[in-house]
Amino acid sequence: MKREEIKTYIPHREPMLLVDEINIDENHVAHATYKVRGDEFFLQGHFPDFPVVPGVILCEIMAQSCSLLVGDFLKGKTPFYAGIDKARFKSSVYPGDLIEITAKIVNRRSMVFFIEAVAKVKEKICVQANLSFALVDNADLEQRK
Repeated sequence: MKREEIKTYIPHREPMLLVDEINIDENHVAHATYKVRGDEFFLQGHFPDFPVVPGVILCEIMAQSCSLLVGDFLKGKTPFYAGIDKARFKSSVYPGDLIEITAKIVNRRSMVFFIEAVAKVKEKICVQANLSFALVDNADLEQRK
């Protein structure tokens, strides 16, 4: 699935759409990618003359990949972070890097999903974490506007 199809599942749009491509295999494991172009808003001040992708952005890249794992459950709902546990940042990510994300659902309680995710560049782990997020009905969000 490429960016335009991804947009039919998650509400993120440029400049916050941080998944270029995703495939979900027969074991329900997501394999996603994001290429760091170098012109992203989050690199502009992090850090001048030495751009590094912020850790929270790496977690967001993983979260967007994870949310696509739940597929049809997303219809009519918006995914919101419920937790980030055991996050470990192992190496930095720079402009030009291709981030490869692997994620799998390890538990589910109603519309709350618990997912293990790993992001790598050239087979080297950059970050790994246990992420959880809740799916909220879009109708409930409309009431909050």
